[in-house]
Amino acid sequence: MLKNTYDDQDCSIARTLEVIGERWTILIIRDALLGIRRFDQFLNSLGVARTVLTDRLRGLVEDGILERVQYQDHPVRHEYPLTAKGRELAPIVISMMQWGARHEPGPDGPPRRAEHRDCGGEAVVAMVCSDCRRPLGPNEVVIVSNPDRVHTHADSRSVHGASHVPA
Repeated sequence: MLKNTYDDQDCSIARTLEVIGERWTILIIRDALLGIRRFDQFLNSLGVARTVLTDRLRGLVEDGILERVQYQDHPVRHEYPLTAKGRELAPIVISMMQWGARHEPGPDGPPRRAEHRDCGGEAVVAMVCSDCRRPLGPNEVVIVSNPDRVHTHADSRSVHGASHVPA
């Protein structure tokens, strides 16, 4: 999506930004998570130029985030539901929404919140240890090299060791 490459970076974040890092793209994903599926619905929600929307939808389909499904024959029209890969972006989008609610809430407060469909409680995104299942704060996490990774020539450029997640 960004039309840049990060050849000198061996980074999952940089590769993810290539797919979802452009502002209209992440807002399309947000709207898709809210249930919008059709071109005109995206257009009305976002106020983006048709050409930009067409380009971003095409890219999201190519990257497997959205699916292009025909819903009408005359004239031919398509809708763009999220794929399983696209639905996996929900925690990222919700985390961004919750960060914005805390730090950039707007004059009337945050416009939305994520709720548990069954009980109505607020759904929050949190880091949890995969082994002990304990919730973790940012100061309890370190970023380390992946021991399961197949080592390649690119590994000679990567940073080895641990880095603390900034508080």
